[in-house]
Amino acid sequence: MPLRIIAKDPDTDERNCPTVWVDMEAEELVFQGFQVDEAMRAQCLKAGPIPDSEAVVRLPMRMVTAIREACDEAERAGVRLR
Repeated sequence: MPLRIIAKDPDTDERNCPTVWVDMEAEELVFQGFQVDEAMRAQCLKAGPIPDSEAVVRLPMRMVTAIREACDEAERAGVRLR
């Protein structure tokens, strides 16, 4: 099943903006966001290492509604929340 787009940040242009998707097959939420700077990365590293296969991204607070919608979509589809 392809990614289902939930929302793009309405306050940015249509090409380069934070976006939220749901991948039901993989049972994952997918986020496009702004890269964090070194100071933010250093703060994140206090919680533990960030593997090379992972990334920390920033999403504006105005995306909370989209993130909730993605979570609701996953629950409606019966994704098992562990």
